[in-house]
Amino acid sequence: MDRLDPHAAHGSTDPMIDDGQGSIAGGAPAGAFNPWRYRDEAGVADADLVGYKVEATDGGIGKIDDASHEVGGSYLVVDTGPWIFGKKVMLPAGTVNQVDHDDRKVYVDRSKDQIKAAPEYDETSHSDPAYRDTLGGYYDETYGNVPPGTTR
Repeated sequence: MDRLDPHAAHGSTDPMIDDGQGSIAGGAPAGAFNPWRYRDEAGVADADLVGYKVEATDGGIGKIDDASHEVGGSYLVVDTGPWIFGKKVMLPAGTVNQVDHDDRKVYVDRSKDQIKAAPEYDETSHSDPAYRDTLGGYYDETYGNVPPGTTR
């Protein structure tokens, strides 16, 4: 499976397409980024993603330990195993770029360094509104690294 370049501009540049969400394959959706909603084109549907491997733009980061399909609050909790020894990370659903159900892999549009630098996760914070605001804001800011002239 080919990896999508998170900085390449593809797809619609009109934020009014795709039910007001718009999309750029491999990158940020056009218009406002919604960290807590899976992108329609990601292929998640209502699939149980627990146990799937997670691939960042530059390699594997671990395995999904928990996945939520909560409306307006979806996320993945990834057990990073030896990558960040003994840690788990929480990824908002909006970072999911594509799901390969045959290979049981979820591709996210962030690098390992971006994920590692995210606000620290602990199991008691996943439903805390302040933590969610901080985490969602962090991942929204990481879209600020898109090259000039690329439509968000």
